[in-house]
Amino acid sequence: MLRALVTDVDGTITDRRRRISTAAVEAVRTLVDAGIEVVLASGNTVCFMDGLCKMVGTDGTIIGENGGVYRRGFSGTLRIPGDRKVCLAAFEDLNDYFAEKGVQLELYSAQYRFADVAFARNIDVEEARMVIRNRHLPVRLLDTGFAIHLQAFGVNKGTALAELAGEMGLSPAEMMAIGDSENDIEMLEAAGIGVAVRNAPALTRTAADWVAEGTYGDGFVEAVKKYYPDLFSR
Repeated sequence: MLRALVTDVDGTITDRRRRISTAAVEAVRTLVDAGIEVVLASGNTVCFMDGLCKMVGTDGTIIGENGGVYRRGFSGTLRIPGDRKVCLAAFEDLNDYFAEKGVQLELYSAQYRFADVAFARNIDVEEARMVIRNRHLPVRLLDTGFAIHLQAFGVNKGTALAELAGEMGLSPAEMMAIGDSENDIEMLEAAGIGVAVRNAPALTRTAADWVAEGTYGDGFVEAVKKYYPDLFSR
């Protein structure tokens, strides 16, 4: 039985312009009202996630910064398995490299982050990955389609899902996960059921147990109705 849903935010319950799907919000509220715990999982900061949870109507259980932080409920202890110092050091290496080519990297919400580093998508992602490999930097680069993130090895949404499940008194097998990007792959693999919306890249769709026909919020709603049919047939 699926007792909890973990969902990505940008590109999964929003469109490509980051406008949230009202149909997805209604579906989330239907689940919450039926006693299904809904976890928002994102590369976004904790403060961003807190506001979103309040507006959408969840209890504040989150996975943030691509698994670098997670928390059970608004009043829970914030867990920080990520290593921000490692990510910042790697960012400085990348910044120096691209500065020599006349490109300035633009940090996102640096003062609000506990675990990872996020910056604008104004560089060639594969070139940045080459720099990380050649310099043996102990980080992973994630391109979400909305921002570029640096995260310490071994930290991702999937590891956070597994750790959070324990705090929730659940097993990962009792959780469903929905996502759209490369930073969702481990989360889809860790959950009992992993679903990708149709706009997800090929690697993410391959990692999923099922791929929705719909894109963005429409795909999210389609998945929720498929796996919780009793809640949406009334």
